[in-house]
Amino acid sequence: MAPALLLVPAALASFILAFGTGVEFVRFTSLRPLLGGIPESGGPDARQGWLAALQDQSILVPLAWDLGLLLLFVGQHSLMATETVKAWMSRYFGVLQRSLYVACTALALQLVMRYWEPVPRGPVLWEARAEPWATWVPLLCFVLHVISWLLIFSILLVFDYAELMGLKQVYYHVLGLGEPLALKSPRALRLFSHLRHPVCVELLTVLWVVPTLGTDRLLLALLLTLYLGLAHGLDQQDLRYLRAQLQRKLHLLSRPQEGEAE
Repeated sequence: MAPALLLVPAALASFILAFGTGVEFVRFTSLRPLLGGIPESGGPDARQGWLAALQDQSILVPLAWDLGLLLLFVGQHSLMATETVKAWMSRYFGVLQRSLYVACTALALQLVMRYWEPVPRGPVLWEARAEPWATWVPLLCFVLHVISWLLIFSILLVFDYAELMGLKQVYYHVLGLGEPLALKSPRALRLFSHLRHPVCVELLTVLWVVPTLGTDRLLLALLLTLYLGLAHGLDQQDLRYLRAQLQRKLHLLSRPQEGEAE
């Protein structure tokens, strides 16, 4: 039992790293563009800005760096999700395969966020500068971001957050219960095979609904939108299963606790 118990700290460390990275990602995608980081004024005008940006090294160099960071994250996230790599990781790391994948994804995302190069003098696709838009558009964006993140957290409940983070696999292994996925229904397994990112629409809202869409933010939104679109393969049967699971969990949450009526 001792070697099995050593797996628990590793899984917990991966979970803590992933949770902290998720909090940092909220700040990176929502708080920074909504509360600051507006591109400097006085740059090229809207008609000449995009053409001039293609010849401006002070814009192209940080954009190329940001693109490299995003490709690093996308490459890691996609490569480690392939069946070949998962089989290799399972052979050498056993039940920690999912935790290792989550930890590597968190580290790759940390690299993106910590070394991201803003392009404050680059052209902007849109910007709310004149009143009353300068006041109301950021407020509307803030409300939509809050709603999107709340939906993301609620959807993760449907997808078994502990299993997504690799905790459940270690817990089942320590207790000798086997693999959690082996206990899933065929409909659940079918859904997981079709959908790698359960929060596509909400993340797209977070990426695009901003008061100022600058050059580096446009790069971030475009590349992640393309990646999310390629990873999305739901059909009507999957959507019916998702709806039934959400209704079941909401019913469980709204059910009175034992002794509450006494």
